[in-house]
Amino acid sequence: MIKLSSSPTHNTPGRKLAMTILLGLLLSVPLFATYLLVYDRENQSQVARTSIVEGWGGPQSIAGPFLVIPFSRIVTRDTVESGRTIRRTDREEELLFVAPTRSAVRMRIDAERRRRSIYEAVVYRSHVRIAGQFRLPDFAALNIPPDSLRLADAEIRVGISNARGLAGSRPAIRVAGRALPLIPGSSLATTSGSGFTARGPIATGATNMAVPFDVAFDLRGSDELSFLPSAEQTTIEAISAWPHPSFTGAFLPNRTPGASAFPASWQIGNLALNRPVVRIGEQETNPADPADANEAVTIGLLDPVNLYSQVNRATKYGFMFIGFTFLALLMFDIIGGAPVPGVAYLLIGAGLVLFFILLLALAEVIGFLGAYLVASLAIVALISSYSAAILHSWRRAAVVAALLAGLYAILYVLLSLEAYSLLIGSATLFAALAGVMYATRRIDWGGVAASDTGDTAPA
Repeated sequence: MIKLSSSPTHNTPGRKLAMTILLGLLLSVPLFATYLLVYDRENQSQVARTSIVEGWGGPQSIAGPFLVIPFSRIVTRDTVESGRTIRRTDREEELLFVAPTRSAVRMRIDAERRRRSIYEAVVYRSHVRIAGQFRLPDFAALNIPPDSLRLADAEIRVGISNARGLAGSRPAIRVAGRALPLIPGSSLATTSGSGFTARGPIATGATNMAVPFDVAFDLRGSDELSFLPSAEQTTIEAISAWPHPSFTGAFLPNRTPGASAFPASWQIGNLALNRPVVRIGEQETNPADPADANEAVTIGLLDPVNLYSQVNRATKYGFMFIGFTFLALLMFDIIGGAPVPGVAYLLIGAGLVLFFILLLALAEVIGFLGAYLVASLAIVALISSYSAAILHSWRRAAVVAALLAGLYAILYVLLSLEAYSLLIGSATLFAALAGVMYATRRIDWGGVAASDTGDTAPA
């Protein structure tokens, strides 16, 4: 009697691989929930930061100063009424905006961190001084009769995007060494009318007359400080002890090789601004509009450790942790002969997902680096000790621990070297794939090699 033996197919390497992939996909649900948790905590952080800086001024923009001279002119218009052309003569009130011929801006920015509970925000107090001169234009060339100018009502306007940032400051505007009285509001559309204005006898009507000015004030704000240049020639100098500035906008600071972040300086002419020095009416810009914001010089005070961004990026590598760890367990099962039950895969996967929750919770309290060390050490210890029990060997558990420690080290490098993260990640995946292909080159994934031939035995 011939007996044909067959091996069971429910535990073939191929089925074990399929089960591992299915369990890995199942763990995508808690991993995605962790990603949403990071997003929710980041929103709470933004709300807290907004409440911290709400009374401090927020991001600030400075515009001006402008010499604004009111005048009137006679305008003749033809209108058609009842089929007849009627010529009307009206007197219209206009404003002549004169930008400085030269403007030297000096800003000293003192930044600090403000905390509320576990949240913090970067705020600053800046001392701003703007010195330069206006030059009265040729009014006749502008078709403005000199007798229509109301020089007694001339103003110097300075725009500040959020006037609450002037709290505790006593702004001063001097013309030819003489202090002028100030009133709130700038009437500049650029800053939505916020700022301050100096009124008084500022100049006579002499053409080409130079009007020297000096503006000084302290300004509080957070995150960013912007200046909208308008002079024929603008120079800006900024100093600060903050080690992580960001310079954005249409104009970048002058740089020399090896120069540090501060001091920073700019030189900008009105030809680069594509804007006249003298015009009737204000050329409206809005710093909140990205197109208009590009005309500004912006100094950002970056917080180099945005923990939510780093945890968010780390969470995206969660599948890499699950995949490599499950692959190691599968190799122990298929090659090492140490069966790993499906529940063990789920428990170890849960531990890997828990790492990101621990990282988020600890980072809000002790910072990202400390949280990363504590969370990674805790998860490595937990999973390696559990692996020793299910694999029945501390030596095999040491391999799992070394794998996890290497993965956490690689992840930290990926988070630190963002520019090279794709290169490092792809090289790691290539090396892992090559290793798996070599280790499994002789595996019969279908488990049917033994069943292709029958064993014969005497009856």
